[in-house]
Amino acid sequence: MKILLAVDGSPFTKKMLAYLVTHPELFGPHNAFTLFTAVEALPPRARAAVGAEVAHGYYTDEAAKVAAPVLEFLARHSIVPEVTHHAGRAGELIAQAATDGGFDLVMMGSHGHGALANLVMGSVATQVLAHCKVPVLLVR
Repeated sequence: MKILLAVDGSPFTKKMLAYLVTHPELFGPHNAFTLFTAVEALPPRARAAVGAEVAHGYYTDEAAKVAAPVLEFLARHSIVPEVTHHAGRAGELIAQAATDGGFDLVMMGSHGHGALANLVMGSVATQVLAHCKVPVLLVR
């Protein structure tokens, strides 16, 4: 199975990873994993002021800060994923990456605060569910 792991470094990411490694019969190293991080895009004026090369470096550094501990954790469990990141709106980027990459499943953490529409899951999770064409496993 080809699985997209959407991570943001939050405690909910840690819960999703714990779920992943405690169910090796479903999510063991026999699957193909891709670690995906969505980085908040710089405002257009800031991006223009610093230039595309600096902005790209910033996005890469921010994604690496999130991915490094996740990669270390997964390596301890014999899981070596591909790693990718994009800048923009997280929910839309995750759904697009899942569709474009031909993934069988998206795994991500969920949270339970915010407006009435987000009592059960967070706004990013809501966006992913609204836009994603592949199954999504939310771990709470």
